[in-house]
Amino acid sequence: MFRSQLQEFMRRMDQKSVAIIPGAREATRSNDTQYRFRQDSDFYYLTGFEEPDSIAVIAPGREHKYTLFVRPRDPEQEIWVGHRAGVEGAKSDFGADESFPIAEFPEKLEDILDGAEKLYYRLGVNADLDNTIIRQIAQMRAMNRKPIHPPRMIIDSATIVHEMRVFKSPEEIELMQKAADIAAEAHVEAMKAVRPGMKEYEVEALIEQIFRRHGAAGPSYTSIVGAGANATVLHYINNDGELKDGELLLIDAGAEYKGYAS
Repeated sequence: MFRSQLQEFMRRMDQKSVAIIPGAREATRSNDTQYRFRQDSDFYYLTGFEEPDSIAVIAPGREHKYTLFVRPRDPEQEIWVGHRAGVEGAKSDFGADESFPIAEFPEKLEDILDGAEKLYYRLGVNADLDNTIIRQIAQMRAMNRKPIHPPRMIIDSATIVHEMRVFKSPEEIELMQKAADIAAEAHVEAMKAVRPGMKEYEVEALIEQIFRRHGAAGPSYTSIVGAGANATVLHYINNDGELKDGELLLIDAGAEYKGYAS
């Protein structure tokens, strides 16, 4: 069963088109350590799949309408970084008609593009994938040996997805309300706790502890906790100053709950 968002996306696509929607990639923090992963919002909205290095191929006019390219199961890696859904899980748990290891995407790209009059793809987000797709289209256009039909145009997939995301379902509104309720409680508790002599990061820690205690993934953006003159810095995030009696404390912090932010 496809997610309702994916069904609506397919309904809005041209039936003789294909969409390539990449997920986010892991970002290295230092050496072999990565930042905590957060999935690309558009990819998660359509697929519900939260693992890095994934690509969704959506083709409403074909037999296999929804294909996921994912990282395969790897017992050695999973000891270090946790469970992967793998190729089979992409089908059984996330509703893909077909699934393949992510490494096979380049070799299957010609078949993905062939016969599609339009390609829905967002250029400028993943430079490596941009180059792979553009190079493949150029090669297909240069071929005269057999009838190959590459897309005639590339359309930003966000023109559909972002319009869809403006209108929230009752279930989405409920999740947004939960994120707001969590953040509201954290702000109230911070008001109760602040005292002269505290550090800004102590207040930040209190707020984010409440976020996590209520099931939020964490802050929906880097929390701003600025006391005194620090409150005048629009995007102040050092949060290492000291609270002084009689000075203003500015807090700008929101929670992210199941992909929805306050």
